[in-house]
Amino acid sequence: MSGHEAIDELLAEAGVDGLRLRGALALLSGGRWWTLGDLVRETATSRRTIESLLRVLPLEHSGDRVRIPSDQVNRYNVSIVTDISGLGNPVAGMVAEHSATLERLETLIAGAPRGRHALDHVSATAETVLRRALLLGRRFWLPGARLLCVGDHDLTSLAVRMVHPEAEVAVADVDDRILEYIDAQDLGVRTRWTDLRLGLPPSLRGWADLAITDPPYTPEGIGLFAARAAEGLRDRDRGRILVAYGASERTPMLALKVQKALFDLNLLNEAIFPHFNRYHGAEAIGSAADLYVLRPTTKTWPAIAARLDRLATAIYTQGPQAVESAPAAPPDVAAVTAFGPDLLAGDWPRGLLPQVPRTRLATLLAKPYAADPERVAIAVPAGLEAALPRLLLATRARHVRVLTAGPVADTVADLPELAALLAPVYRLTAAPPEAGHALDAVRLSPPDGGPDRVVRRIMDSAHGKVANTWREALTEPGAAGSAGAAGAAGLTKRQARAAVEEAAPWALDATLLELPLHRLAWMRARIDAPSPA
Repeated sequence: MSGHEAIDELLAEAGVDGLRLRGALALLSGGRWWTLGDLVRETATSRRTIESLLRVLPLEHSGDRVRIPSDQVNRYNVSIVTDISGLGNPVAGMVAEHSATLERLETLIAGAPRGRHALDHVSATAETVLRRALLLGRRFWLPGARLLCVGDHDLTSLAVRMVHPEAEVAVADVDDRILEYIDAQDLGVRTRWTDLRLGLPPSLRGWADLAITDPPYTPEGIGLFAARAAEGLRDRDRGRILVAYGASERTPMLALKVQKALFDLNLLNEAIFPHFNRYHGAEAIGSAADLYVLRPTTKTWPAIAARLDRLATAIYTQGPQAVESAPAAPPDVAAVTAFGPDLLAGDWPRGLLPQVPRTRLATLLAKPYAADPERVAIAVPAGLEAALPRLLLATRARHVRVLTAGPVADTVADLPELAALLAPVYRLTAAPPEAGHALDAVRLSPPDGGPDRVVRRIMDSAHGKVANTWREALTEPGAAGSAGAAGAAGLTKRQARAAVEEAAPWALDATLLELPLHRLAWMRARIDAPSPA
């Protein structure tokens, strides 16, 4: 079969979807050199499909770039091809007006922490996050509105604050590095830590008017992130949820499963903007994703409650919490039995210590346990290690044994300065060798006074609002800092309130368990009782 016959056959097989391939032909015939990745992203077509076209084309090469030779261009009928990218991009004409913002976003995205494969991180292009911000302002009234970014490795929150400073923006994310990076830009974005499998941060429940998310592209991931986004809405009648989702044109059944996950939440699909989102990577899905605009209905809320009751932790496409990963090995039963816990937290074998009370990790983080147990054993599965410092602070136990999926050294390495962060409360040591992959945390006696006691009070009240506990601690006798300016009597309530509001406005409505780790580190290093006014 000649090259032209092979191309004709390929186009015929594509049928009405052949506009994708003809678009790629037009690009390759224009004289510009193209890499495979650039072709995939520009045409929003899967890598496999573009590769099938390149295999049958007469191409000239320059390194990893290709094009159709100029003397071959006239053999391909590409003059009728029109650019279809605008079909999913209603704000394309507005991008040029924001060239300075686009340039700044490109710099920010280039300097952001590297994505984590286990979290399905793939960076959106700077133009994509700018267009998200522009679309929000084109479709919705943003002055005074609140936007919740449910996960934000793409830095959409920063784009929205640049373009629409009149809107409040908050981010809930599991990656402490991303939260610290967003805070460092000083654009007024509220940052909260969460693993959505364990709950939405309390300060963001019922907080937002709009929510946007680019979740793991599995039915489980889409369903969870959309449900948490809905939990974040304060306006249940007029709130909206924007969801990015992409699938290869070769796998319509996978896209159907994802759409069914959204349908099961009784979310009305108001619009789909095809190929609105473009990415650096994700070539299996054409480096592109659609943007869904969803509206909750009265039946959404009971559906969400049912969805979260059967919560699965495997939501990603790769890593230890991938949907298709092998089941995790159960915790070392012998290590727990010898420890003699008063409470088991996490997923434990059914027959283990039947007389010992149990609680889920999500419950442990959501509210204080009814009693103060002496010994707590916590099972932390692979993929949930970021919750470890919060789980330790939430237990209020004298002695905690944490059983991890892998070696303790690896777990601690993923949580920089963990021992320093928890030093006011716990002494951390590796458990005895016979305990397997385990970490022991022994609660320390509280200090007698000074700023260390203020820090300890805050960390001992991890479920309460940081600002409230902080203010109360500053009013106690002996709460003076290193300068001793507050005196033996402590501060007045007004002085304490002013001091906290000035020092940490980001802590006013947050619990300790939802603050990013860099905020905990700041308190650990900096808290000092200020002088009275």
